[in-house]
Amino acid sequence: MCGIFGYVTSRDEELGPILIEAAKRLTYRGYDSVGAATISGAKIDLRKDVGKVEEVAAKYNFAEMHGQRGIVQLRWATFGEPSQVNAQPHIDSDGDLVGAHNGNVVNNAELREQFIAEGLTVRSQNDGETCVHAVERYLNRGYEFIDAIRLAYGDLEGDYAFVIGRVNDDKLYAFKKGSGMVVGIGEGFTCVSSDLPSILPLTREVIRPQDGEIVTLWADRVEVRSVKDGKLIDRKPETVTETMDAVQKGGYPHFMLKEIHEQSQAARELLHVLNGNREVETLVEKMKNARNLYFIGCGTSYHAALAGAVYFAGLAGRAVIPILAPQFIAQYAPTVNHDDVGIFVSQSGETKDVLNALEAAEARGMECFGLANVVGSTLTKAASFCLPLCCGYEISVPATKTFTNQVVTFLYLAYKMAGKDVRALDVIPELMDKTLEMVEPQVQAIVEDINQWNDLYCLGYGATYPIALEGALKLKEVTYAHCEGMLSTEFKHGPLSAVSKGFPILFVSDGSATPLIISGINEVKVRGARTIVIAEDDPRLRANADDLIVLPKSDPQIAALLGVLPLQLLSYHMSVLRGYDPDFPRNLSKTLTVD
Repeated sequence: MCGIFGYVTSRDEELGPILIEAAKRLTYRGYDSVGAATISGAKIDLRKDVGKVEEVAAKYNFAEMHGQRGIVQLRWATFGEPSQVNAQPHIDSDGDLVGAHNGNVVNNAELREQFIAEGLTVRSQNDGETCVHAVERYLNRGYEFIDAIRLAYGDLEGDYAFVIGRVNDDKLYAFKKGSGMVVGIGEGFTCVSSDLPSILPLTREVIRPQDGEIVTLWADRVEVRSVKDGKLIDRKPETVTETMDAVQKGGYPHFMLKEIHEQSQAARELLHVLNGNREVETLVEKMKNARNLYFIGCGTSYHAALAGAVYFAGLAGRAVIPILAPQFIAQYAPTVNHDDVGIFVSQSGETKDVLNALEAAEARGMECFGLANVVGSTLTKAASFCLPLCCGYEISVPATKTFTNQVVTFLYLAYKMAGKDVRALDVIPELMDKTLEMVEPQVQAIVEDINQWNDLYCLGYGATYPIALEGALKLKEVTYAHCEGMLSTEFKHGPLSAVSKGFPILFVSDGSATPLIISGINEVKVRGARTIVIAEDDPRLRANADDLIVLPKSDPQIAALLGVLPLQLLSYHMSVLRGYDPDFPRNLSKTLTVD
């Protein structure tokens, strides 16, 4: 999510070409606006706007920018819509400081109010500017730069990496909490970035700062200090040997696998943002008072809506109507009015079917809200307001982290409506990591046998029914095998006839209906099926299933969410075994803008 790059040299030189090339190498992270700043003596040259790197760089002639220090940033909008004023970098009140960040500062709104009350000049809604003012306020109070950063670090809540510089200085400063940051050391220069691709063409000698560390960059050296006490930390450089392609993929062979493993961090950032988003309370009140409540989406987003409906009923006692967007127009749009509320769900915010449904609902006066990953998309502008998914750029066409963050959002909203403590959900990212660690060898143990089949079923019940639908969709998308997701109790109403010896049937269980799952297992097992169950360890399931893929202990709602992770891994590994590229399945597109 977002990308920053800073560069320090000892003499005034043309930094524009260096900043442009660094920005281009960070575009894979996703972005909607671009900005660059250079510092030369007492002058800051700041140029930024919405658009692609090449377009903005040409429009504002980045190539001519010069100085001793430079910063470039690619922004993926979360706080503040994509606009020139919200684009980064940002300057402080007096134009003496300039900085940029990636990540999310979740107490952005509260800090902006403080800064305005203190007389600071706040120009945007963006939390990158908040980082600048967080340092500025302590410099104004007479603190030295390192101490100002240490105090600002305590004020900034969330996950972020930040780089800042000031006029009439020879240094840049960078610090991190949760988000990625790498420092490069070259001949006559140093640099800092969100990620390695912008550094490796310049140098392969790097330092990897940890959370709670401040890096000071001179042209000929760097210094690492602890935020906690300001003391120096001895951190030796390392030499990077990976190829550029491997680095962009984080060492993973495909973006799909990388994004599967990014789900925990995406969920962590989402929970931070939801905790700091004042619109959440407004939305929950609107949903409480609605005559009818609809969750509307397509494909993966519809599966998340189905899971959300189960959560709302079970936790908050509130009925929700989940519906595919095109069917909403025919089945419900003629009946809705201003007493009804709809949440329209789309990864891209540009899904044509969802936008058509939104238009039909608004024509009847229904209150319409959104849930999307791309701030500034058509959905985020058309809805009354839209909650961001905070996933950053998802390069692989099959949705992974966008799906799990949709489900986490619905679970969070259900907790809020039920009056439950949402801090109980903070365990989700850790459980996701634990799940992936546990299930990877279990999936690897069965994948070659399962891969021999071009027909299989994935069954679930309650909250795991939409998980089964999503798992089946992933298998179809990247393996080209036919996998049908179904309610487990419906299997005996027809599809049971398809079962033959060795026929693979996947069951996903959250532990809330184990007797029903066991009944389904035995219905197909006695007819020769191979039964694979995804669930927490249970002697009853071990006694009845052929294979048990074990999930870590959690509550039923979280267990359902965790159940999708082994299905994503199974899809990925089957795709690779078949010689397909899971990142770019045939015939599919990331954003569907046609009817």
